[in-house]
Amino acid sequence: MIERPFWKQAGLTHAHFDALVSCMASRMGSPEDAWRVDHQAHVWALRAAQTAGVKHFVQLSAICVQKPLLAFQHAKLAFEKTLIESGMTYSIVRPTAFFKSLSGQLERVKKGKPFLLFGDGQLTACKPISDDDLADFLVGCLDDVSRHNQILPIGGPGTAITPLEQGEHLFALLGMPPRFKRVPVGLMDAIVGVLSVLGKLIPAAADKAELARIGRYYATESMLVWDAQAQRYDEQATPSHGSQTLLDAYARWVKGEGAPDRGEHAVF
Repeated sequence: MIERPFWKQAGLTHAHFDALVSCMASRMGSPEDAWRVDHQAHVWALRAAQTAGVKHFVQLSAICVQKPLLAFQHAKLAFEKTLIESGMTYSIVRPTAFFKSLSGQLERVKKGKPFLLFGDGQLTACKPISDDDLADFLVGCLDDVSRHNQILPIGGPGTAITPLEQGEHLFALLGMPPRFKRVPVGLMDAIVGVLSVLGKLIPAAADKAELARIGRYYATESMLVWDAQAQRYDEQATPSHGSQTLLDAYARWVKGEGAPDRGEHAVF
């Protein structure tokens, strides 16, 4: 919980800093957390940077803000606007999807359970980027002037991959016949509708409704660059960076090598 502007804490403004790289994000994306962290905490960080004479602010945002429907997306966009208008040199990095966000079904598949799909499993696609490759890109923003004063969508190497392809690859690595369970998107719509009605009476239900909306968003929207003119996601227009692919990561995790702690990135 953020109780007060942290730049006022002793010592923060008594050293020289050339740049600030922020990877802060709200835990679950609930409206209250989103506006406190994705927006307000970053406004405070920007003020701290300005007070300390920082010249460059590197902001880790998210590619999903291209089509903002959710509270955390609007909160991120609000800070992006504040940063751009601040006069400070900025690099706003919008990654596609994290490996850990797509690792949630590994254990259930290993236990013989079916891989869950929304619709036919081909409603969405993404070019996920590893933590290492994303960190390398963020750090590269400091010295690469072509990334200054830019909004930078970024994905990992290789072609975009659908949830169906993710599941097929996991089963192949495990030497198991593919088993899928398809969840209708309409079921998610019903859940969102019920929780939204309850949320008008019960605050806790309102937060759950927002979480359900987040789940539906990721089940139906690709994490690729959005072509607003053509009204479609564009794999070819989505830049790639690094050398680590999600399928390589799956191979390591199946062998028990460094499966990630999903934390707040779990989808299932």
